[in-house]
Amino acid sequence: MPTSPNLLYSPPAPFLFFNSLSLLSMPFSLPKLFPCNTSTSTPLQNLSTNTKPDSNPNPNPNALSTPSTSSRSLTSFSSSTSSSPVTTAMSDDATSVLTFPSLPSLQCLLPSSTSPISTSFLHLTSLKPLSTASTTTSPPALTISQSSLLLFTATPSTLATYDLTSLDLVSSHPLAPSAGAVKSLVILPKSHGLLSAHQDTLLRLWRHSSRSGDLRLAGSLPTLSDRLLRLPFPKNYTLIRRHHKRLWIQHADTVSALATAGEYIYSVSWDKTLKIWRTSDLRCVQSIVAHDDAINALAIAPDGTVYTGSADTKIRAWSRAPDEKKHALVATFDRHRSAVNALAISNDGSVLYSGANDRSIIVWEREESANHLAVVGALRGHGKAILCLASVGDMLFSGSSDRTVRIWRRGREGREYSCLAVMAGHVSVVRSIVAVQMPKEKPGTAESEEEYRVCSGSFDGEVRVWKVRISGLS
Repeated sequence: MPTSPNLLYSPPAPFLFFNSLSLLSMPFSLPKLFPCNTSTSTPLQNLSTNTKPDSNPNPNPNALSTPSTSSRSLTSFSSSTSSSPVTTAMSDDATSVLTFPSLPSLQCLLPSSTSPISTSFLHLTSLKPLSTASTTTSPPALTISQSSLLLFTATPSTLATYDLTSLDLVSSHPLAPSAGAVKSLVILPKSHGLLSAHQDTLLRLWRHSSRSGDLRLAGSLPTLSDRLLRLPFPKNYTLIRRHHKRLWIQHADTVSALATAGEYIYSVSWDKTLKIWRTSDLRCVQSIVAHDDAINALAIAPDGTVYTGSADTKIRAWSRAPDEKKHALVATFDRHRSAVNALAISNDGSVLYSGANDRSIIVWEREESANHLAVVGALRGHGKAILCLASVGDMLFSGSSDRTVRIWRRGREGREYSCLAVMAGHVSVVRSIVAVQMPKEKPGTAESEEEYRVCSGSFDGEVRVWKVRISGLS
């Protein structure tokens, strides 16, 4: 089990080598991979001046790009259409046979549009780690409060709050270095505070001070009272490894992701378990050995269905029947060929996105004929592993090891996707991303225009804040 705070857990090299050999002997048809170049995609432009000359922010040879510029103004991209070179597609087939899932590229299935979408973006600022006390860098954990438009960032040394409108620092609080990297942040409903997931296996609860309004540490999960109640009874212990036991309410490895829905808090860990906590008293009510390998990702649908993504390449869905007290497995999805790193779900819960080391974002949609969700295709364009995803309305934002953030848009009729832009500028791997749609500045603003605030965090501790504007919407 990994101990590095900067890495997602993936299967060891021998496992991948075995898979590669077995895939060579498997008969399957090869899909034609087309470049991300549609009637609504646009020439992309890098507005950052910090990109290293020897780095390639857009490793995919099919993606369109232009030389970087130091312009600080919003830049609009006009629509263009070009045919897909056959030689490029054949080259992609040859190089991707062992990694890409055998699925169609959804961004190519677009009808002609009489009202092309125009996309513009601007890098507003870079938020550097507030403290340099830590000797190691770690990607910041991020979350956004949609009601107050506050951005919360957490590094191993500091928990900070920023105003997304003014980009001012609202408050900061030092963290104990012994807690290790912060893997995830989630805002609890009904003003119950903020919860953080740490490398030291604990969840920490933060609440606003009645005097200053700043966040203060209020406790950790599992709580002391919960542990004391279960401590005397042998049945409450599970074997972690030889001659080592722990209470079943405790995680045994890094807590990798958090989510909350209704009356429950959900946490997943590299110890392969999904734990469910009650919001009212913060007690752990269920622990499930959910996967055969470390769990990297977690997403909750509006109907309460829990999705977990793991290094065992599988995605699993968990749900609780109305007359049941426990969550149970309802479906397993197995189409990725490598570790699943990120999950995101649409606002209505009808579409699930999953990103993995195989450089693809698989799209799953709810179908009546299917048992739960059915795979409909993949979004391709990133040159390396997909590490983070954020879904807001019809928009999807993805961050990758290729140091870029891509902007995708889902068509109104579904199963139609376009790659609107590629935002480059990070000098390290993009590990975390959050996004929120900004309220309209003026009541008379056209309904055909949307503005988003996107925040992406990289392994060097930097958080880049982007302003994204989409216009020409029907």
